[in-house]
Amino acid sequence: MGDAEWQAELNLNLLSAVRLDHAFMPGMIAQGAGVVIHVTSIQRLMPLPDSTTGYAAAKAALSVYSKSLSKEVSPKGVRVLRVAPGWIETEASARLAERLAAEAGTDLEGGKRMIMDALGGIPIGRPSTPGEIASLIAFLASDRAGTITGTENVIDGGTVPTA
Repeated sequence: MGDAEWQAELNLNLLSAVRLDHAFMPGMIAQGAGVVIHVTSIQRLMPLPDSTTGYAAAKAALSVYSKSLSKEVSPKGVRVLRVAPGWIETEASARLAERLAAEAGTDLEGGKRMIMDALGGIPIGRPSTPGEIASLIAFLASDRAGTITGTENVIDGGTVPTA
């Protein structure tokens, strides 16, 4: 990757969140309440060197920044959380699965299996849906999660192995 590609990944996946936080944080601190949820990725733990190094590095930086921010502003009433999705079945990922399937001479399910295999498998046997990710974010933003701060919440169908 060249400098321009690295800068684009950092702008999109790290600096945009930092800029939004700088804009909204003073108001949240002034009212003594707020929730910031950064969407990181399991790629920070499991980068795919052939295709996601810049993305994974930016998401790793976002995760560290988020943890630091939570330590700074949680005592002021602002919770900061991270959601780390694995593979999400979006229109774009479906197109990738279709392309992989066509290149390998298989069907869409075969293309999806190729993606899951590249990730080392997904124990539940399928990617997450956008609705599942949104439900987790909605819960974390709610008062029901009022004592949760500083954590990274992985939603990946079991993809990331534990130590």
